[in-house]
Amino acid sequence: MKKHTAPESALSATPAPGPAHGPRDTGWQAQWLSAPLDWSPAFRVTPTRFPAVNLFDRVASPEDFEALYALEALTNDRLRTETGDLDLVPREERRFGPGYGPIMAAFTHLNPHGSRFSDGTYGVFYCARTRATAIAETRFHAGRFLAATREPPLRQQMRLYTVIAQGAVVDLRVPPAPGQALAHGALHEFDPAVFAPDDYAAGQALSRAIRKAGAPGIVYPSVRDAGGECLAALRTTLLHACHHAAYLEYNWNGETIDMVFELAAAYGKETG
Repeated sequence: MKKHTAPESALSATPAPGPAHGPRDTGWQAQWLSAPLDWSPAFRVTPTRFPAVNLFDRVASPEDFEALYALEALTNDRLRTETGDLDLVPREERRFGPGYGPIMAAFTHLNPHGSRFSDGTYGVFYCARTRATAIAETRFHAGRFLAATREPPLRQQMRLYTVIAQGAVVDLRVPPAPGQALAHGALHEFDPAVFAPDDYAAGQALSRAIRKAGAPGIVYPSVRDAGGECLAALRTTLLHACHHAAYLEYNWNGETIDMVFELAAAYGKETG
């Protein structure tokens, strides 16, 4: 068992193997600074109550999905809960096949309370450049929830994923200088309140504008891990090959998450 005591500083409906490609419309790049992203892999942590493999992983095409869904829905009352609301994802952005289940789940299951880059009306797939940053981000949010619900000491089971994230994204990692102009004349400006620790209003407003303009995602500095980097993928087209890598346990001592244990590393190896 490995212990972490502190954090370290694709467009067709049936995509071919390899990198995913984002929307062809690049007009958004005239409005915000952009950068090519290639995190191979990036890391994501979610509670284990969310299945590692679901119906999206088990089919290869929209036709297969619809046929299997119609068949299994006759006998599986939990299927709707597992797949979420598919209408939230445009047909051309739906992804099927191994490694797409956790990706699709982030867009078909909404957090009604919202998040830094979602007001709760659309899904966002969050991941980090390193596993340490992914742990630091989710450690904070899990701790805040457990404190709010006044939970007694417990161990919360979490799942670590690796995912390939590739494509051009809006880049918020470098704060803009006042009136800074891009080469094509657009202004790269955003409210620094986007990075406020607890108020997500500015981030949600910026994300709505970026998403409406057609950008597939936002890369930004981690708020919970100094020097870390995170991605808010606004579309599935940036992502592929999302697979389980390890089981984690977050130790809640009644006041804070004081330790994170890794129970199993990639490929099923036990860590000492």
